[in-house]
Amino acid sequence: MLIHLHKQATTTPKVRAAIQASTEPAPVLAERFGITEQTVYKWRKRDSVADRSHTPHRLQTTLTPPQEAVAVALRKALLVSLDDLLAVVREFLNPNASRSGLDRCLRRHGVGNLRDLKTKAAKPKHSAFKAYEPGYLHIDVKYLPQMADETRRRYLFVAIDRATRWVFIRVFPAKTAANARRFLRDLERACPIRIRTILTDNGKEFTDRLFGLRKRTATGEHAFDALCAALDIDHRLTPPKSPQTNGMVERFNGRIEEVLQSHHFRSGEDLETTLHRYVWLYNQQLPQSALASKAPLQAMKDWHKIKPELFKKQPYYLPGCDAVQIPFRRSGAPLNLLIPSRDIAAQCPAGQWTALG
Repeated sequence: MLIHLHKQATTTPKVRAAIQASTEPAPVLAERFGITEQTVYKWRKRDSVADRSHTPHRLQTTLTPPQEAVAVALRKALLVSLDDLLAVVREFLNPNASRSGLDRCLRRHGVGNLRDLKTKAAKPKHSAFKAYEPGYLHIDVKYLPQMADETRRRYLFVAIDRATRWVFIRVFPAKTAANARRFLRDLERACPIRIRTILTDNGKEFTDRLFGLRKRTATGEHAFDALCAALDIDHRLTPPKSPQTNGMVERFNGRIEEVLQSHHFRSGEDLETTLHRYVWLYNQQLPQSALASKAPLQAMKDWHKIKPELFKKQPYYLPGCDAVQIPFRRSGAPLNLLIPSRDIAAQCPAGQWTALG
């Protein structure tokens, strides 16, 4: 039988067996073998001569069982590397999570080998979108749950670029044409890509194509259409009652819904801050299967190297997502902007920090 002795063991299996078989007093055995009486008593109480495992009965991990379940689910769903998953876990689950602890968690649950997971992953059931260069964006609006400190629900405006999967969001108190126009203005300023085409549904905030039960052609006089024309953007509409046409942004909204369901928000401000943090991580660190396991911002940088003429400015990374929200008024309407802290702002070229969305 192969026995591994502890590095500081003072006895051998033969000595331990002799102690267990002997009826002599402990002081006599201790003097004979050059050990303490405590060691004699220890081996007399045991049935085996092998060292016990020194691994703690309960591994010291900073993740609770519910947090481990979420981490494992994210690993299976997103197929992200250990370091990318660690960034998400520290941001949304536990800021004290260690890399080694997370690695042990994944191994215990059988998801430690990312290569095996990718091999077993099923192909997506949805059909692929037609390939486009950067500049074709989908826009949609999603209801947000009403927080305890709010008098009504707010709306999340979401834009996603078809080629790079880059996402931009803003939260507004109402789903109006004025807010849709404001969102487009902020999007155009923030996006490093030259926006050529925008796809939306037939909501009144985007078009006057539908009126009551009658179908008619958009007049082009809608506030959103007018801004698209001014920015030289082709505004396209999905066929009525066909949300799958705008499925790309709908799928991202599904991810947002998972964030909403898995968090307890203290206030509307807490909810909005969390959404911005998630989008920051999504754009910069979460690899997408549709992008050959690249994060959206990396895909954007790769496109910039190939076709810089599609961009207004160079996309870049920002370390961390330390940001604050500063409310101010423009034309009498409240507007929340995501402003970087002073430390981050000092690292960014003027006018470029908004590229993060």
